[in-house]
Amino acid sequence: MADFRFQGTVPSGKIITGTVSAGNTGEAKKKIQELAKGRSFRLDKLERRTLFIYKAQKGEKTIEGEQKAYSKTEVENALTSMGYKVVFVRKKISLAVGKPPVADVITFVRLSADLLREKLPFNEVLNLLSNDIDNKTLRETLKDINTDLRKGAESERVFLKHEHILGKFTAKMLGLASKSGAMAEMYDSTAKFLERRLEFKKSMKSAMLMPMITLILLLLATIFYVAYIFPETARMFLKYGIELPPMTEATLELSDWVVANILFFIIAGVGMAAGVFVLFTNEKSRIWVDKVSFRIPVMGALIHKTAIEVFCRVFYSLYSGSGENIDVIKTAAEATGNKYFESQIKDITIPMMLKHGKGLHESFEASEVFTKTALSRFHAGAETGMVRETSLQLANYYERETTYKLKSVVDFMQLWVALIIMIVMTAITIVSSETAVIKPKSAPGLGEIIPHLLLVSSPFIHQIKNVIHGCRSFLARKKDR
Repeated sequence: MADFRFQGTVPSGKIITGTVSAGNTGEAKKKIQELAKGRSFRLDKLERRTLFIYKAQKGEKTIEGEQKAYSKTEVENALTSMGYKVVFVRKKISLAVGKPPVADVITFVRLSADLLREKLPFNEVLNLLSNDIDNKTLRETLKDINTDLRKGAESERVFLKHEHILGKFTAKMLGLASKSGAMAEMYDSTAKFLERRLEFKKSMKSAMLMPMITLILLLLATIFYVAYIFPETARMFLKYGIELPPMTEATLELSDWVVANILFFIIAGVGMAAGVFVLFTNEKSRIWVDKVSFRIPVMGALIHKTAIEVFCRVFYSLYSGSGENIDVIKTAAEATGNKYFESQIKDITIPMMLKHGKGLHESFEASEVFTKTALSRFHAGAETGMVRETSLQLANYYERETTYKLKSVVDFMQLWVALIIMIVMTAITIVSSETAVIKPKSAPGLGEIIPHLLLVSSPFIHQIKNVIHGCRSFLARKKDR
């Protein structure tokens, strides 16, 4: 997110200025319009804080550098006030950069936790890491965070300004950590959460995504074989009136049907891709998809328990530091990444606690997103006053369980994919080899066979001629030398 400085005029004629953070100019104007409703001012000027490069002289000394500012004049005035003669100041043209890799963000959070545990001041931690991190985007982000914190800006606001780089949940956690009395512990918990989420995503790709891609490629290869390669061989026998074996004939009929309906398959494929895109991008359908994900055989239980693990881990991290338990529950639900889990907590659990004064266990049970094990542990924790400790125990328990079972699922899925590939390849081999036992009722004459053989073998003969010609040229050059 970028910083924008605005200037406006109130009805009395007084000029007011301020700053807002937004992703783009349009979003900044919307935020300023909301502010204008309460303050009743007219927007006159809007400037974006951007990066300028400069060159200046002071006697024989010449300096060059970069500086973020809202305008060119602002940089020129700053250099002039320090006694420098400005040579030039211009905006730095830079290409848009994407988000840094998740692994780099995890490294930053993990190293920060370790350095904070060694009692290093946080500004020194940021200085140290911003100089050592290779990713330019993350490096510049850390420098901006350090600069804003030194100016006395609120930590949560500073980190949330960079949520598009760090991630929404990471930015929120790090912003709250700066206000808490246990920064090292919260950074450590955030790093643990990010590591677990990355590990789970990699395992899910191994368990579901890679097998799906493999099966889709296998399906496409099989369709290509059935629709194009196999018919060329089978029709050669039909041309000479040779009766086809049962499997070869059935495969040829399937090939003709596939070719005749190829347009339907293309439309169906595009429609399915569009449907999947809508399901995962639309808010309401995403809630339904995430709800159904809990019921997927084998994988559903793992997805469900991983969501509970994430909820418990975040709940444990924030419970002592944020003060408001409702905000803690809301943040923990958002961290799960499961829209159904999040909506049940926000729409059922939190209203029950606020409007009806229900306890933690009753409200969690009403949401219907917690397992019986989790509910019984939260009930025991509420009675003994150890809710925070109980949530950490649940997080660790489900981490160990899901890690072990996920490895078993990955092995199971890979076994089944290998089995399916073997079955398909065996079927193709059997159908293809069936043509080897075909015996024509009457052998065709040489006048029919030779032209066909020449037609089929002509590309290979041409290639052999090229090879022979190349060898002769090579030997001739060797002889000349």
